[in-house]
Amino acid sequence: MQADMEVVAEAENGRQAVDFWRKLRPDVTLLDLRMPVLDGVGVIEEIRQDEPGAKFIILTTFDTDNEIHRAIKAGAKGYLLKDARREVLLDCIRKVSNGETCIPPALVEKLAASMRGETLTSREVEVLALLVRGRSNKEIASKLFISETTVKGHLRSVFTKLNVLSRTEATTTALRRGLVQL
Repeated sequence: MQADMEVVAEAENGRQAVDFWRKLRPDVTLLDLRMPVLDGVGVIEEIRQDEPGAKFIILTTFDTDNEIHRAIKAGAKGYLLKDARREVLLDCIRKVSNGETCIPPALVEKLAASMRGETLTSREVEVLALLVRGRSNKEIASKLFISETTVKGHLRSVFTKLNVLSRTEATTTALRRGLVQL
């Protein structure tokens, strides 16, 4: 209902979004992160292989550091939560259409905060994922075929890198940042 905007298609899944984009070549594409068949980041990556200058805005309910980082790294120029006011969304579409970036300050701060921390190793992420699922050190050791002492060492490293003091804090931080998924 904006004089300077026209909706040209609405896709039911990520694969269809890619197909519609290739056929219609919209100026700006709004995407959700979680879609059937192909997620939003996958859509961006696939389309940008054809057209590196394609413009995308992620419109989603997910605001974890990891989700924001993945979308921006893939090439999204805008990132809004679905509860954003209509005026904010319209303004973001116009900005991205004009070549600007549109990410709310709160999300930029969340992304910046996560980038200040050290990166977890793949083994630390495995240990953390099992911790989040409520496993004991003994269960983690058994599952990963390592000793309990090694698990404790990985947990100390995870706690340091996440700047937390307890298993509960590590679990909460991991879920909030999107480091692991349930």
